[in-house]
Amino acid sequence: IVLKPDFLVLDEPTSALDMTIQKQILELLKELQDRYEITYLFISHDLRVVRALADHVAIMQNGLIVESGQADILFQSPKHTYTKRLFEAALGSHE
Repeated sequence: IVLKPDFLVLDEPTSALDMTIQKQILELLKELQDRYEITYLFISHDLRVVRALADHVAIMQNGLIVESGQADILFQSPKHTYTKRLFEAALGSHE
């Protein structure tokens, strides 16, 4: 971050953190993104975190992207069967 990168890969950056620290890290990431116009590639199994941060989402199954799109639209109206099942399992619905 000191070097002010344009692009940063975040691989499960909050997965081992408790909810309080996770929230603080997510707020910091948003602040840094706004301040320095950083683009993040966020790799995560935590769909609640993805939903909170992402503008665009790609859903992968067996190493292949099966669905992608604008985050709010994808979370509201998933098209692919795998995405629907994933959202149901992780979020309780495909909201």
